[in-house]
Amino acid sequence: MVIKDFLAKKDIQFTFKRYIQDALSAMALGLFASLLIGLILKTLGEQTILLWGENAISSFLVTIGAKAMAMMGAAVGVSVAFGLNAPPLVLFASAITGALGADLGGPAGAFVAAAVGSEFGKAISKETKVDIMVTPAVTLIFGGLAAQTIGPVVSLLMTSLGQIIISATEMQPFLMGIIVSVVMGLVLTAPISSAALAIMLDLDGLAAGAATAGCCAQMIGFAVISYRANGFGGFLAQGLGTSMLQIANIAKNWRILVPPTLAAAILGPVSTKIFMMTNIPSGAGMGTSGLVGQIGTFTAMGFTNSTLFAVVLVHLILPALLSYLIYLLMKKRGWITDEDLKLDI
Repeated sequence: MVIKDFLAKKDIQFTFKRYIQDALSAMALGLFASLLIGLILKTLGEQTILLWGENAISSFLVTIGAKAMAMMGAAVGVSVAFGLNAPPLVLFASAITGALGADLGGPAGAFVAAAVGSEFGKAISKETKVDIMVTPAVTLIFGGLAAQTIGPVVSLLMTSLGQIIISATEMQPFLMGIIVSVVMGLVLTAPISSAALAIMLDLDGLAAGAATAGCCAQMIGFAVISYRANGFGGFLAQGLGTSMLQIANIAKNWRILVPPTLAAAILGPVSTKIFMMTNIPSGAGMGTSGLVGQIGTFTAMGFTNSTLFAVVLVHLILPALLSYLIYLLMKKRGWITDEDLKLDI
């Protein structure tokens, strides 16, 4: 009882929600603020150089983009600590534990190091008269130990699982196209970060392409079928933001999840078998959020007319068309109403 009361006082919760929903979702924000936005700026600068030659603006974009990508570990560390409700000294020290974890175990290592360091830091926070020294020291020591011992193991497990998925998709592009597309799309809509998962799995190639198709199906699908209920603002919030906004509505009527999910099941094989679309890990789980999935696709496949056609068709037009047709059929049967998709925004 004493330990339970102490953990409650320190807001330390060993639950699925705290680590997989709260911390992993917060990690996604850290990834976006560093790796993903860095990729966008770097790519924009590189494309500017290709079109108009090197200049001060393009060089600046490439420089800050590359620096943001390199600082991914620190950003993840702070974001994970934030997701775990860490106090200030723990939060700031977690920039270092995250960086250590990233150096030794990539994004998964950064997550583990920051999470372990944060929880130990929270436990000791304000328990001594020299809090300003003890709290960051404990955070760094335990986070550093986790970075050296646990982080590389978790990273190896995640990347190994990712390689299995990648290899399986290459051997069975039709079946795995369906599975990867549907699963990653559902993860994106659930209160779990598909972006963080794809990056930790180091998902690329055809599997990453299928993952992107599934995420696009959820985002564009929900944006289109809920347009009457939510208008243009809701369309943008889901189409360029996240379909996670529909979670509360899904809990009330799970059938609204069917149109975008069936669209994802169809588009997975379209992506892997017909267009053989690929992506990079940082774009695989993003869908159309900030158009990062599309930027990643162009990075992986090159910015050509055929790639542009495939992106517009598989990521935008078909998700909208398929989801809307399925939605109309379900609406006609009385399984879905416009009110079921109404967002409080």
